[in-house]
Amino acid sequence: MGYHDLILRPAGPDDALSLVEIVEMASEGMVTHVWKGMAEPGETPRDVGLRRARRGEGSFSHGNATLATLAGRVQGGLVGYPLGAAQPIDEDMPAMFVPLQELENLAAGSWYVNVLAVMPDWRSHGIGCRLLFEAERQARDCGCTRMSIIVSSANAGARRLYERFGFEFRAERPMGKGDWRNPDTHWQLLIKVLD
Repeated sequence: MGYHDLILRPAGPDDALSLVEIVEMASEGMVTHVWKGMAEPGETPRDVGLRRARRGEGSFSHGNATLATLAGRVQGGLVGYPLGAAQPIDEDMPAMFVPLQELENLAAGSWYVNVLAVMPDWRSHGIGCRLLFEAERQARDCGCTRMSIIVSSANAGARRLYERFGFEFRAERPMGKGDWRNPDTHWQLLIKVLD
């Protein structure tokens, strides 16, 4: 079983747990911190993620997700969608989201790769590349002329993958962490212009 046995498929509501695991990996703990703040009484951060993943709409939902499977097991995934017009940043926006929104605003109109992750045992086997090719196909089908992704500055492996795929550094913002604990310091916006 290997790369050529990989199947890419749209995610569905029953894939919520796999989507949560993928976004938890990709976010380096940030999403768990955010979901903790969204939890209702008696709800865990993961419960919030599962609820959100089961939705058909919204930035983090199965409706925007593609899964990479081998022998029926999810080994990676992608969440992507077109970014609309730049959004205003008001004073009520939590500080940890401001730098991300600033970078997204610089990428308005692009196909945004919000999440891309591969299970640790299957990294360096081409799954990330296959998911990026799928993201590019989706971007072109949507009529987008650019793709964008935001990566933490300490994630050198991911950045190398994106640069090999044609993404280029465009901007950087200091992370706004609040009480989220993460050793990294900056978010970086990478853009790929589609020919």
